[in-house]
Amino acid sequence: MLIDLIAEADQFILIHKPVKLTTHGGADSLTQSVRAQFNDTQLYPCHRLDASTSGLVIFAKGKSANSKISQLFEQKMISKIYLAIGTAKPKKKQGLIKGDMKPARNGCWMLARTSANPAITQFSSTSLGEGRRLYILKPHTGKTHQLRVMMRSISAPILGDDRYGGEPADRCYLHAYSLAFTLDGHNYEFEQQPQEGEFFTRSDISAKIRKLSASTELNWPNIKT
Repeated sequence: MLIDLIAEADQFILIHKPVKLTTHGGADSLTQSVRAQFNDTQLYPCHRLDASTSGLVIFAKGKSANSKISQLFEQKMISKIYLAIGTAKPKKKQGLIKGDMKPARNGCWMLARTSANPAITQFSSTSLGEGRRLYILKPHTGKTHQLRVMMRSISAPILGDDRYGGEPADRCYLHAYSLAFTLDGHNYEFEQQPQEGEFFTRSDISAKIRKLSASTELNWPNIKT
Protein backbone atom coordinates (compact mmCIF):
# COMPACT_ATOMS: atom_id res chain seq x y z
CA MET A 1 0.00 0.00 0.00
CA LEU A 2 1.42 3.37 -1.03
CA ILE A 3 1.56 5.88 1.84
CA ASP A 4 0.85 9.52 0.92
CA LEU A 5 3.59 12.00 1.83
CA ILE A 6 1.95 15.26 2.95
CA ALA A 7 5.01 17.34 3.90
CA GLU A 8 8.71 17.05 4.63
CA ALA A 9 11.07 19.10 6.81
CA ASP A 10 14.64 18.70 8.02
CA GLN A 11 13.64 16.67 11.08
CA PHE A 12 10.44 14.91 10.06
CA ILE A 13 8.07 13.75 7.37
CA LEU A 14 4.30 13.99 7.64
CA ILE A 15 2.22 11.19 6.15
CA HIS A 16 -1.44 10.33 5.73
CA LYS A 17 -2.28 7.07 7.51
CA PRO A 18 -4.98 4.97 5.81
CA VAL A 19 -7.58 3.12 7.84
CA LYS A 20 -6.95 -0.49 8.89
CA LEU A 21 -3.18 -0.06 9.37
CA THR A 22 -1.77 -0.39 12.89
CA THR A 23 0.99 2.10 13.73
CA HIS A 24 3.34 -0.53 15.14
CA GLY A 25 3.65 -4.25 14.57
CA GLY A 26 4.84 -6.54 11.81
CA ALA A 27 5.59 -6.10 8.14
CA ASP A 28 2.09 -4.80 7.42
CA SER A 29 2.21 -2.01 10.02
CA LEU A 30 2.32 1.67 9.16
CA THR A 31 5.86 2.02 10.55
CA GLN A 32 7.29 -0.80 8.47
CA SER A 33 5.40 0.38 5.36
CA VAL A 34 6.77 3.91 5.73
CA ARG A 35 10.35 2.71 6.32
CA ALA A 36 10.19 0.43 3.29
CA GLN A 37 8.59 3.02 1.00
CA PHE A 38 11.11 5.74 1.90
CA ASN A 39 14.02 3.30 2.24
CA ASP A 40 14.93 4.60 5.70
CA THR A 41 14.97 2.44 8.84
CA GLN A 42 15.57 5.53 10.99
CA LEU A 43 12.06 6.93 10.57
CA TYR A 44 10.20 6.85 13.90
CA PRO A 45 6.49 7.53 14.52
CA CYS A 46 6.23 10.25 17.21
CA HIS A 47 2.63 9.33 18.07
CA ARG A 48 0.08 6.73 17.07
CA LEU A 49 -3.44 6.40 15.69
CA ASP A 50 -5.80 3.48 16.18
CA ALA A 51 -5.99 1.11 13.22
CA SER A 52 -9.53 2.34 12.52
CA THR A 53 -8.47 6.02 12.46
CA SER A 54 -7.06 7.77 9.39
CA GLY A 55 -5.08 10.99 9.15
CA LEU A 56 -1.86 12.81 9.89
CA VAL A 57 1.10 11.09 11.55
CA ILE A 58 4.56 12.57 12.13
CA PHE A 59 7.63 10.41 11.51
CA ALA A 60 10.88 11.79 12.92
CA LYS A 61 14.13 11.50 10.98
CA GLY A 62 16.37 9.77 13.51
CA LYS A 63 16.36 9.25 17.27
CA SER A 64 17.28 12.83 18.19
CA ALA A 65 14.39 14.32 16.23
CA ASN A 66 12.09 11.62 17.59
CA SER A 67 12.99 12.62 21.16
CA LYS A 68 12.33 16.32 20.43
CA ILE A 69 8.98 15.84 18.75
CA SER A 70 7.80 13.16 21.17
CA GLN A 71 8.49 15.56 24.03
CA LEU A 72 6.27 18.15 22.35
CA PHE A 73 3.43 15.62 22.39
CA GLU A 74 4.12 14.68 26.01
CA GLN A 75 4.19 18.34 27.05
CA LYS A 76 0.92 19.00 25.18
CA MET A 77 2.60 21.52 22.91
CA ILE A 78 1.14 20.10 19.69
CA SER A 79 -2.38 21.20 18.83
CA LYS A 80 -4.49 18.43 17.29
CA ILE A 81 -7.89 18.53 15.61
CA TYR A 82 -9.88 15.43 14.65
CA LEU A 83 -13.03 15.05 12.57
CA ALA A 84 -15.75 12.52 13.28
CA ILE A 85 -19.20 11.73 11.97
CA GLY A 86 -21.96 10.52 14.27
CA THR A 87 -25.67 9.82 14.02
CA ALA A 88 -26.80 11.30 17.34
CA LYS A 89 -27.29 14.90 18.35
CA PRO A 90 -25.69 15.89 21.67
CA LYS A 91 -27.48 18.06 24.20
CA LYS A 92 -25.07 20.89 23.34
CA LYS A 93 -23.49 21.68 19.97
CA GLN A 94 -20.23 22.64 21.68
CA GLY A 95 -18.76 21.58 24.98
CA LEU A 96 -16.07 19.97 27.11
CA ILE A 97 -15.75 16.29 28.04
CA LYS A 98 -13.53 15.44 30.99
CA GLY A 99 -12.94 12.39 33.17
CA ASP A 100 -10.61 9.55 34.09
CA MET A 101 -10.30 6.69 31.61
CA LYS A 102 -10.85 3.28 33.19
CA PRO A 103 -10.33 -0.19 31.66
CA ALA A 104 -13.54 -2.03 30.78
CA ARG A 105 -14.21 -5.46 29.29
CA ASN A 106 -12.63 -6.95 26.17
CA GLY A 107 -9.98 -4.27 25.75
CA CYS A 108 -12.44 -1.40 25.87
CA TRP A 109 -12.27 1.73 28.02
CA MET A 110 -14.87 3.77 29.83
CA LEU A 111 -15.12 7.33 31.12
CA ALA A 112 -15.36 7.63 34.91
CA ARG A 113 -16.88 10.45 36.94
CA THR A 114 -13.55 11.04 38.71
CA SER A 115 -10.86 13.46 37.54
CA ALA A 116 -7.62 12.34 39.21
CA ASN A 117 -5.75 12.17 35.87
CA PRO A 118 -8.47 13.09 33.40
CA ALA A 119 -8.73 12.84 29.66
CA ILE A 120 -9.93 16.16 28.25
CA THR A 121 -11.57 16.90 24.91
CA GLN A 122 -13.41 19.90 23.51
CA PHE A 123 -15.99 19.35 20.79
CA SER A 124 -18.12 21.29 18.37
CA SER A 125 -20.68 19.89 15.94
CA THR A 126 -22.74 20.82 12.94
CA SER A 127 -25.57 19.08 11.11
CA LEU A 128 -24.88 17.17 7.91
CA GLY A 129 -28.54 16.38 7.33
CA GLU A 130 -30.05 12.91 7.06
CA GLY A 131 -29.57 12.37 10.80
CA ARG A 132 -25.78 12.76 10.73
CA ARG A 133 -23.49 15.32 12.37
CA LEU A 134 -19.91 16.40 11.78
CA TYR A 135 -17.91 16.67 15.00
CA ILE A 136 -14.76 18.75 15.37
CA LEU A 137 -12.75 17.32 18.27
CA LYS A 138 -9.83 18.96 20.06
CA PRO A 139 -8.13 16.57 22.50
CA HIS A 140 -5.92 18.08 25.20
CA THR A 141 -4.67 14.65 26.30
CA GLY A 142 -3.76 11.48 24.45
CA LYS A 143 -5.34 8.52 26.21
CA THR A 144 -6.05 5.18 24.53
CA HIS A 145 -9.37 5.28 22.63
CA GLN A 146 -9.99 8.72 24.17
CA LEU A 147 -12.10 10.28 21.43
CA ARG A 148 -14.08 7.13 20.75
CA VAL A 149 -14.92 6.70 24.44
CA MET A 150 -15.78 10.37 24.89
CA MET A 151 -18.12 10.43 21.92
CA ARG A 152 -19.93 7.46 23.37
CA SER A 153 -20.10 9.23 26.75
CA ILE A 154 -22.20 12.03 25.22
CA SER A 155 -24.47 9.44 23.55
CA ALA A 156 -23.01 10.19 20.12
CA PRO A 157 -20.82 7.19 19.21
CA ILE A 158 -18.76 7.53 16.05
CA LEU A 159 -20.32 6.12 12.90
CA GLY A 160 -18.75 2.74 12.12
CA ASP A 161 -17.15 2.34 15.56
CA ASP A 162 -18.57 -1.07 16.41
CA ARG A 163 -16.44 -1.36 19.56
CA TYR A 164 -18.16 1.65 21.15
CA GLY A 165 -21.68 1.37 19.82
CA GLY A 166 -21.49 3.22 16.51
CA GLU A 167 -23.93 2.40 13.74
CA PRO A 168 -22.55 0.06 11.03
CA ALA A 169 -20.64 1.78 8.21
CA ASP A 170 -17.87 1.17 5.70
CA ARG A 171 -15.25 2.55 8.14
CA CYS A 172 -14.89 4.14 11.56
CA TYR A 173 -15.46 7.82 10.80
CA LEU A 174 -12.61 9.32 12.84
CA HIS A 175 -9.86 11.28 11.11
CA ALA A 176 -6.78 13.13 12.40
CA TYR A 177 -7.35 16.36 10.49
CA SER A 178 -4.75 18.89 11.66
CA LEU A 179 -1.51 19.37 13.59
CA ALA A 180 0.11 22.65 14.66
CA PHE A 181 3.36 23.06 16.60
CA THR A 182 6.64 24.93 16.91
CA LEU A 183 9.95 23.09 16.48
CA ASP A 184 13.32 24.81 16.83
CA GLY A 185 11.74 28.22 16.27
CA HIS A 186 9.76 27.21 13.17
CA ASN A 187 5.96 27.21 13.20
CA TYR A 188 4.22 24.37 11.40
CA GLU A 189 0.52 23.98 10.60
CA PHE A 190 -0.90 21.12 8.56
CA GLU A 191 -4.39 20.05 7.54
CA GLN A 192 -5.48 17.02 5.53
CA GLN A 193 -8.91 16.17 4.19
CA PRO A 194 -10.16 12.62 4.76
CA GLN A 195 -9.57 10.42 1.73
CA GLU A 196 -11.53 7.29 2.62
CA GLY A 197 -15.14 6.54 3.43
CA GLU A 198 -18.46 7.00 1.66
CA PHE A 199 -19.51 9.96 3.81
CA PHE A 200 -16.15 11.69 4.34
CA THR A 201 -15.62 11.80 0.57
CA ARG A 202 -19.18 12.76 -0.42
CA SER A 203 -19.07 16.09 -2.24
CA ASP A 204 -21.38 18.02 0.10
CA ILE A 205 -19.59 16.82 3.24
CA SER A 206 -16.15 17.42 1.72
CA ALA A 207 -17.25 20.97 0.94
CA LYS A 208 -18.23 21.54 4.58
CA ILE A 209 -14.87 20.25 5.76
CA ARG A 210 -13.04 22.53 3.32
CA LYS A 211 -14.84 25.51 4.84
CA LEU A 212 -13.42 24.81 8.31
CA SER A 213 -11.16 27.52 9.66
CA ALA A 214 -7.49 26.72 10.15
CA SER A 215 -7.05 24.69 13.32
CA THR A 216 -5.32 27.54 15.16
CA GLU A 217 -8.18 29.93 14.38
CA LEU A 218 -11.10 27.85 15.62
CA ASN A 219 -12.83 29.66 18.45
CA TRP A 220 -12.19 27.20 21.28
CA PRO A 221 -12.76 28.53 24.82
CA ASN A 222 -9.63 28.53 26.96
CA ILE A 223 -9.50 25.75 29.54
CA LYS A 224 -7.16 24.70 32.32
CA THR A 225 -5.61 21.29 31.56
